[in-house]
Amino acid sequence: MRLRNKVAIVTGGARGIGAGIARALAADGARVGIVDLDGNEAGTTASALPTEGIGVAADVTEETDATRAIDEIAARFGGVDILVNNAGGGRGIEGLGNPFTRITQQGWDEQLATNLRTTFVASKAAVRHLEARGGGSIVNIASIAGLVPAVPIPAYGAAKAGVIAFTRTLALELGPKDIRVNAICPGYVWTRAWELLATMMKMAMPEYAELEPRDIFLEQVKRGVPLGREQTPDDMGRLAVFLASDDGRNITGQAISVDGGITLRVGPS
Repeated sequence: MRLRNKVAIVTGGARGIGAGIARALAADGARVGIVDLDGNEAGTTASALPTEGIGVAADVTEETDATRAIDEIAARFGGVDILVNNAGGGRGIEGLGNPFTRITQQGWDEQLATNLRTTFVASKAAVRHLEARGGGSIVNIASIAGLVPAVPIPAYGAAKAGVIAFTRTLALELGPKDIRVNAICPGYVWTRAWELLATMMKMAMPEYAELEPRDIFLEQVKRGVPLGREQTPDDMGRLAVFLASDDGRNITGQAISVDGGITLRVGPS
């Protein structure tokens, strides 16, 4: 139980990668607050954890709302030790599946708000609670799209590259306060964003017309992942626990890919 007596907050933790991380943190002893746009689902996920959990509805693109939610969790559990900035993904269809030549300003802005501003806002709201504990850990969920070119999702990739840069800068600023900041870069994880992208591929590409979105995703895994298997929310959860625990006490400012080797073929940009 590496995280016994620790309090963790996971943004966007109601489902998908966030829920997998929340489960892993709780399995290692942490009490977990889940912040999500869908408060009902956040509560359902929190109630199923093996430790005490709470779900709070909030939009973490907005500083006031994020601060309210994080303060509520800190008051409930007596502080905060760990923040996982997972909120993001494919909110809105304007920004996904559109290369630079087709993406609109609205699509660009919504992707940066959903996938970069959320990390800034929640970190800003949580850092004073981490300071009050004498240190802690922030784990930002970025993406391999922030490391290598991704023509169909330029705004998403730019936002996740921003998360990686922000991670490194924040690690330097907060290091003297014993707050470690790292990023996890997932590869091919079946999420709502991937489902939406696969659905768009099905409509736009004749070779995929007869396949279901999940099968299109698995075909991409087969083609693109050297280990030949998809990555899972539990994979991200296990690494998040390691980074948040004393096992990772000398690791900060790192962006770690969990991608089955995808970026080995392309290389970092």
